Amino acid sequence: MSLLLNCDLGESYGSWTMGLDAAVMPFIDQANIACGFHAGDPLVMQNTLALAKTHNVMVGAHPGYPDLVGFGRRSMKCSKSEIIAFMQYQMSALYGMAQTQGLTLEYVKPHGALYNDMMANIEVRSAIMESVAEFPYPITLMLQATPAYRIHQQEAEQLGIKLWFEAFADRCYDDDGKLLARSKIGAVHNKENMIAQVEQLCTHGTVTTVSGNALSIHADTLCVHGDNMEGVNAIEEIRERIGK
Repeated sequence: MSLLLNCDLGESYGSWTMGLDAAVMPFIDQANIACGFHAGDPLVMQNTLALAKTHNVMVGAHPGYPDLVGFGRRSMKCSKSEIIAFMQYQMSALYGMAQTQGLTLEYVKPHGALYNDMMANIEVRSAIMESVAEFPYPITLMLQATPAYRIHQQEAEQLGIKLWFEAFADRCYDDDGKLLARSKIGAVHNKENMIAQVEQLCTHGTVTTVSGNALSIHADTLCVHGDNMEGVNAIEEIRERIGK
């Protein structure tokens, strides 16, 4: 399996620092940049874009729920129109800032609870897909590769948008193909399990679930979370495993 490597970056805010963006950027293909709602601020966005430009890394928006205090990891009861509005607001912010540096916004990947809600709730997913379809410039939506990927592909095709399916290096999978909740033991892999999962995915196109089952994954891109220090420390080795 040929995979791109992506990472959630630009998640610092004011004097608060999250992740090691400068250490990660040379090894990835895609930078998912926070847009200010769950993390990030204008200066952090600007600096992260400049770093991506220096290393010729593809730029993507990483919008979340308006939840700075909870780092976007708490679900919010939002209407369809609210989701579309805050998605397009955040995408537009990063699009405009990217343009000032001669960069193009290539894709969007929702963050945290918004991402999980998108995968679990068709109404949330529909709102997110519509927000992308209505955006005045063509961008790709990144969402989790699950056994239901064909259904998600059909949903996207009806709206005329392109999808990239995402697998995870540093997260354990539940038996239904979703990520094991962070509140559960073993949800986030250590470096040894992370490398083993990447090798299994690249060689066999599968991951081992929390119950020990082999789950087939149809993926285009592989994520390492920028706020997971084990993942950040393993990024160079993961790059070697999946190749250039």
